[in-house]
Amino acid sequence: MKVDKSKPMECFLFYPRSFALICGLILFLSACSGGEPGEIAQAPVTVQTAMPARRVFHLYVDAYGALTGDTRRAQTLSLPQAGQVIAVEVTPGHRVHKGEPLLRVATDPNAVSAYQQALNTANQARDELTRTQRLHDEKLATNSQLDAARKALADAQAALAAQAKLGGAQAVTTLDAPADGVVTVLSVQLGERFAAGAKLVEFTPQRGLAALLGVEPEAAARIRVGDSVAIKPVYGDTALSGTVGSVADSIDPQSRLVSVLATLNAPPALAAGTALSARIDTEQMPAWAVPRDALLDDEHGDYVLQVENGKAHRVDVRVVSPQGDPVGVDGKLDARAPVITLGAYELSDGDAVKARP
Repeated sequence: MKVDKSKPMECFLFYPRSFALICGLILFLSACSGGEPGEIAQAPVTVQTAMPARRVFHLYVDAYGALTGDTRRAQTLSLPQAGQVIAVEVTPGHRVHKGEPLLRVATDPNAVSAYQQALNTANQARDELTRTQRLHDEKLATNSQLDAARKALADAQAALAAQAKLGGAQAVTTLDAPADGVVTVLSVQLGERFAAGAKLVEFTPQRGLAALLGVEPEAAARIRVGDSVAIKPVYGDTALSGTVGSVADSIDPQSRLVSVLATLNAPPALAAGTALSARIDTEQMPAWAVPRDALLDDEHGDYVLQVENGKAHRVDVRVVSPQGDPVGVDGKLDARAPVITLGAYELSDGDAVKARP
């Protein structure tokens, strides 16, 4: 059989070429996949930053209520004599000035009669003293008779003064406002008869108005007597201020809130019953001030991202003052490292960042 000597040569030429091609491909793939996976350069994310700062934050409790009369300063107005209401000059809730008439009352005839009898007795005692003094001067009356006449006049004058205080001196009496304030309750009506000492009007001086507020029961434990209160009407811009005067120890059965009475620092130019909103300053706490946009949260809690060596660094925080902007947080922040605000929600711990110029 004849051997074809050209085939060994073809094999010799084919296999080296194939081998070289495979080796080149392996080297190419190795070069492409060389190095660690995390060593691929990541383009930094452009972010906006702000520097954290230490400051004192105020912790507040929100409250709502109404302007009302302070029971510690409210007054009950009455008259010492019985009588009948002949004119009503005010209505409940009416603001009045000192000396302004509230009611006009006809004094009970018995009181007027008693005063008149006392007046007659005093006049008779005065005449008797004058006569006795003349007789004494003429040596016709003894010293004891003169002393008795003087005592009789003194007793008659005392009885007259008592009847005057009981209201019998005037047939018609006016009940006036004792100070600037508000008539909170009118207990009598036109034509009504009343007994001596009966309650006629409940009156609250303007300086006796207070803010009766309600707070959530869990927040009431943070409130102390003397805490500052910022108050304003729900429908209006009038700013008021005051201090906590008392905190109830029980929950109101109707509102299910705890009542807080705030004493106002100045008489308000508002009507009793005005709806109010308030913020009670319960505590002052130093904390880190960071923009609200910098505060993030996930399943592990609240945190912020600080820029350290060109990378985002997560710092876990506890929010101590969530109201307003900036917010107050407590955590191990670096005062020299800015916190990321705009773009923070797109980043993870360790991502490369570049601060926006």
